[in-house]
Amino acid sequence: MKKKVIDFIKENSMIKNGDKVLVALSGGPDSVCLLHILSELRELLHIEVYAAHVNHCLRGESALKDEAYVEELCKNLNIKCFVKRVDINKISEEQNISTEMAGREERYKFFEELKNEYSLDKIAIAHNANDQAETLIMRALRGTGIEGLVGIKPVRDGIFIRPILILRRKEIEEYCEINNLNPRIDETNLEEIYSRNKIRLKAIPFIEENFNPDIVATLNRLAYSCSKDVEFIQEEVEKRFPKLCIKENHSILIKEEAFNEKEALLTRIIKKALFEVSSKHNNFELKHIQDIIALKDKGTGKQINITNGIIALNEYGDIRIKLVDSKKAKENKVLNLENIKDELDKNQKIVIEDDILGNYELIVEDLKKGEKFSKDRFIKSFDYDKISNIDIRFRQNGDKIIPLGMKSSKKLKDIFINNKIPKEERDFIPLVLFNNEIAWIVGSNVSETFKVTNKTKKVIKITFKGKEN
Repeated sequence: MKKKVIDFIKENSMIKNGDKVLVALSGGPDSVCLLHILSELRELLHIEVYAAHVNHCLRGESALKDEAYVEELCKNLNIKCFVKRVDINKISEEQNISTEMAGREERYKFFEELKNEYSLDKIAIAHNANDQAETLIMRALRGTGIEGLVGIKPVRDGIFIRPILILRRKEIEEYCEINNLNPRIDETNLEEIYSRNKIRLKAIPFIEENFNPDIVATLNRLAYSCSKDVEFIQEEVEKRFPKLCIKENHSILIKEEAFNEKEALLTRIIKKALFEVSSKHNNFELKHIQDIIALKDKGTGKQINITNGIIALNEYGDIRIKLVDSKKAKENKVLNLENIKDELDKNQKIVIEDDILGNYELIVEDLKKGEKFSKDRFIKSFDYDKISNIDIRFRQNGDKIIPLGMKSSKKLKDIFINNKIPKEERDFIPLVLFNNEIAWIVGSNVSETFKVTNKTKKVIKITFKGKEN
């Protein structure tokens, strides 16, 4: 088995002579196996091995036993061990993120600190072949593309390495048993309450028994095959990008001729432009790419909002991708519709267009008996007679609303958290205000104050038509 790992390390150029390698050590079978194998290969590979353990303080006595175990193991293997205790529950609450996300961020922050302080070259993570299979199934169920099917990479950023990605969980458990390592078992891995655990404990065994007894190896081959295809496609994108895209004034101009490329290349050219403008991948979806492609045929001056404050603008067939400053947008973009009531009283219907805050249709009509209102979250009706003036803007510090059905106000921040709206999107959700009071968080909550009642005579129906001219 060691030869298998050595070959995998060499095939992926993970380690070179003289490297200082830090092992992320939880105390579980995977990381214990990884640490033991690398400690056995120290002389052969000419490397120094270190270990890092983060106690998340989530599992009480069990977590303390994990910590004691890894310290004893490292002592026996003559490996320097770094241990850090972190109150993950506290961090999770403070940052409004899951304990899983908080734990991951704290671990990697610790690894980075150690890397800088001790001039470490590599950080070894103990993902295995079963983890790879589970990852591919989870991503396939979410509708991933070919990049997602690459799964867990053997090497990331030239620093993070996964030497036992080649090993199956069964091999790892046997290795631990043969070498009397007695790793710790995290009981939460046996609970069927998480999606990954359900795939591990139910889906994969079911597939092995009924369809393909070698599904783990099959999915690992798929990941490898996809990685080679993605490498080739990305090389082609890198060749074309400088010819088809121009970087200027904190934006990227995608030339009209780029839209003649095959869709597989065009979508990735657009993705690369979005990433370079925003420095983020994670919130871009296929719909964003499709919207940008569609914008190309909508005429010069047309503009759409993407996400994270990014807009796309048609400039005579070329498409400019640029980032809008969220603070500037919040400060400067307020639609004060002072005379709107006079116009609505005359015309009953008005269309409002704005390149940042979006497009709206306002209709005033008599309330019909037994009228049913739209369930569309972008179409809302309010009591027209309660309204004296209308504004549309983004959120400001301290904003509150009295949600429908409630008597007291609630902070927008708390509503966004409850609705699980990502932080980076909150500054770009339009707010409709009546009489300087928030009446509608577009796409979300409406206010109790302006609701339609049995005393309502006239209603104003507002339709949000998107952020496109």
